[in-house]
Amino acid sequence: MPEEINQVCELETKQYKGRNVFIITPKNEKKTDLKILYFHGGSYVAEATKQHWDFIEKIVNDTGATVILPDYPLAPKYNYKDVFQMVEPLYKEIINKVDVNQLILMGDSAGGGLGLALEEKIGEENLPMPAKTILISPWLDVRLTNPKIEEVQKRDKQLNKETLKLAGLAYAGEDGINSYQVNPIDGDLSKLKNITILTGTNDILNPDVHELKQRAEKVGASIEIKEYEQAGHIWFIEKNSTQKLQEQGYQEIIAMVKLMGQNV
Repeated sequence: MPEEINQVCELETKQYKGRNVFIITPKNEKKTDLKILYFHGGSYVAEATKQHWDFIEKIVNDTGATVILPDYPLAPKYNYKDVFQMVEPLYKEIINKVDVNQLILMGDSAGGGLGLALEEKIGEENLPMPAKTILISPWLDVRLTNPKIEEVQKRDKQLNKETLKLAGLAYAGEDGINSYQVNPIDGDLSKLKNITILTGTNDILNPDVHELKQRAEKVGASIEIKEYEQAGHIWFIEKNSTQKLQEQGYQEIIAMVKLMGQNV
């Protein structure tokens, strides 16, 4: 966690099941009632980076929303079962305190996959869903078996399929490689609502986004895709694309969050 975030945001750290949960709120008068539950990426093996913190700081100050950032357990020491033992009860606790109409779930890369899998899990229990879900370059299938990935790999300068598969195996543990909680592309999509996915065409995770949308439509669920030509993986968080693409992606996020604030 960069020390300078304390200078631009209010930061509270709480302990939850032996892990940190960071709560970031704006210092200025723009604070709203919106809450964003954010799951960071990192292939399930890495903590939130400075780029993540910079991104979250901007969202907080540009929208007035409060971001809740769980420091969830990481592979290979932990697997998906350990992660769900933290994030599922945390979600339940949040919705007991926060109006779900004011709750946005957001995640990037592995965090996007985790967020979607969590929604599928709470859907099984008929718990209230967040009012809005925003997924940025989500990792939907750690097995990476979509045949279209091979073609995109030629253009993807960031992610390597074989390296990612090793991280996915670590996260899955001994028995989770075919679990929807690891591969949310296989989960029950019927109860999902108001989901937007931002994805770039130069990201090997992009083909599974389109596969997810097709599967959702078959069960009557709608997933909106905002696709950016020649953008790579989480391009506007990692700043790995042109400034125009970076700004377009970021402004899409800000517009969606502000719209939610208006609808509350």
